[in-house]
Amino acid sequence: MSSHAPHVIRSVRRRPIPRRIATLSVHTSPLHQPGTGDAGGMNVYIVELSKRLAALGIEVEIFTRATSSDLPPVVEIEPGVLVRHVTAGPFEGLAKEDLPSQLCAFTTGVLRVEAMHEPGYYDLVHSHYWLSGQVGWLAKERWGVPLVHSMHTLAKVKNAALAHGDRPEPAARVIGETQVVEAAERLVANTQEEAGQLISLYGADPARVAVVNPGVNLDLFSPGDKRAARRRLGLPEDAEVLLFVGRIQPLKAPDVLLHAAARLLADEPGLRTRLVVAVVGGPSGSGLEEPEHLQHLARTLQIEDVVRFHKPVPQGDLVDWYRAASITVVPSYNESFGLVAIEAQACGTPVVAAAVGGLRTAVRDGLSGVLVDGHDPDDYARVLGWLVRDTEARARYGAAAVEHARQFGWSVTAANMLDVYAGATAELLEGSQLVVGQ
Repeated sequence: MSSHAPHVIRSVRRRPIPRRIATLSVHTSPLHQPGTGDAGGMNVYIVELSKRLAALGIEVEIFTRATSSDLPPVVEIEPGVLVRHVTAGPFEGLAKEDLPSQLCAFTTGVLRVEAMHEPGYYDLVHSHYWLSGQVGWLAKERWGVPLVHSMHTLAKVKNAALAHGDRPEPAARVIGETQVVEAAERLVANTQEEAGQLISLYGADPARVAVVNPGVNLDLFSPGDKRAARRRLGLPEDAEVLLFVGRIQPLKAPDVLLHAAARLLADEPGLRTRLVVAVVGGPSGSGLEEPEHLQHLARTLQIEDVVRFHKPVPQGDLVDWYRAASITVVPSYNESFGLVAIEAQACGTPVVAAAVGGLRTAVRDGLSGVLVDGHDPDDYARVLGWLVRDTEARARYGAAAVEHARQFGWSVTAANMLDVYAGATAELLEGSQLVVGQ
């Protein structure tokens, strides 16, 4: 293990702040379009957090697996934030389930970059998802720096609430997560609930678990002209728009929304001429497929005339979808936080979501939206029907949603994360001093 002490910036609280961070995102690139393939909220999280850290004078280098031979070795997102493409396995066609076999190659690529610099180039490793945590574990041992890890999702939690047709996470992932829990100086949980799960399900040391809520880009996601947004999207101005945003996979449960819409129309046939169910996202996997099973389901339910499928869009365009929506629906079986819910609320759109995981933090039940227990389409149809009919209640929820979302700016997330980094660095320095003293 390297014996160097990390180079740090001294904070106003006299706690050490890292100067340069190696961020690891093995299985999905922050440059990929969220909403398809393996790209989702974690991609947004890494990019936004890195930008805010750079604004505070912290350099961030993000390591991710190269998925094309055409990608440049290094891409600058903005000053202070670099993305490094590491060659590990075939560029295309490698499923996430096959990535553990490429962790050795990925780790070699990460260590090679550090070896090109003077010792002590990186002051801290922040890994995202368990695959990255395995690489981070080795990097921290090699460089003698602290490891901060964000799980984003937990295998034991996912397996306890599987959607119909979804596959359980393998035992290898559970073992890998447990190893990372033991190795990291700090574990970052999105919510208090996730912190409790790390402690109770994985035996994490409570002193090493920190809660940092993800954020939302409040400069981008904000209330706007609903009619103008609908015109730009080609939606009727008088429509009742139920919006789903995200990857089309069993975990996210877009089928629940389609079933709920069918039951809503069965109860209120006159709504058919005004109802639009918008599904913005693509399938998991390669991200190149069409959401054929959902399209088939819409035909089977005889609601294909009200359902619109749209491929994932950049965040700048996503704002229009949130503003155009009457209600955003997030019926997931599990969410570590639920960035879609916060983004929608920041735009003034109430949210109807499953009462699971981080959604219980992201949505203020009865104030900014409604949390639904379970995944029975009848329950969703009742709530959606009420909000469609009661425009005054919907307006109240929308106004409260904006206020609720303001608590979750990325600048707050970055400031809180710096405290986590400082604590991890201080712990490692104190441990080194104790060893020297002995």
